[in-house]
Amino acid sequence: MQGPAGNASRGLPGGPPSTVASGAGRCESGALMHSFGIFLQGLLGVVAFSTLMLKRFREPKHERRPWRIWFLDTSKQAIGMLFIHFANVYLADLTEEDPCSLYLINFLLDATVGMLLIYVGVRAVSVLVEWQQWESLRFGEYGDPLQCGAWVGQCALYIVIMIFEKSVVFIVLLILQWKKVALLNPIENPDLKLAIVMLIVPFFVNILISADDEMEESDAEEDLRRLTPLKPAKKKKHRFGLPV
Repeated sequence: MQGPAGNASRGLPGGPPSTVASGAGRCESGALMHSFGIFLQGLLGVVAFSTLMLKRFREPKHERRPWRIWFLDTSKQAIGMLFIHFANVYLADLTEEDPCSLYLINFLLDATVGMLLIYVGVRAVSVLVEWQQWESLRFGEYGDPLQCGAWVGQCALYIVIMIFEKSVVFIVLLILQWKKVALLNPIENPDLKLAIVMLIVPFFVNILISADDEMEESDAEEDLRRLTPLKPAKKKKHRFGLPV
């Protein structure tokens, strides 16, 4: 006759689920949208927004955009980032191994190959907009007075660019069979895996990108001061053709 311990060891209905049956140490399908995963995503969102606010207040006062323009520019990029993020969450569940690893691969591809694709997409769209003289679709320009339709149209164009970028990255994943790669298998704690892919890695990658942007801006301003005695003209800061 089997006791409760025997049932538990075999994972039978009479006892608590066994660690083997529950897949201890694995980042299982759907884990990214469980309570801890959602908490990490919310925390990353707060950190990202705080970083944007900090960057705004570090800008010289004469270069700062009005709050309404800053909000329109920032919200447009935030919508694109949310689209990419939830696309990665959805694609992560397509793996037969470890969805945390696939999310991490997707994120790193977005931060490297994806950036180049977004740059190309924004430049191509900007050329088309200038050619057709669609003034309301020029990124970062919303008319005077502000027109909500201009913001909506620019958001739609930006999402189209995000769809293009994510589609190419997904094709790369399929061709190289990276969806079967489990980068995080050596890590046994599934919560630690979630923290790495949804908070720690994105946090440090964004810091590196922001630091690189500031270094490029400082170098450009220093070169301008050396070449001319005139005061540099006020200039909008851009990333991939979009005001930041």
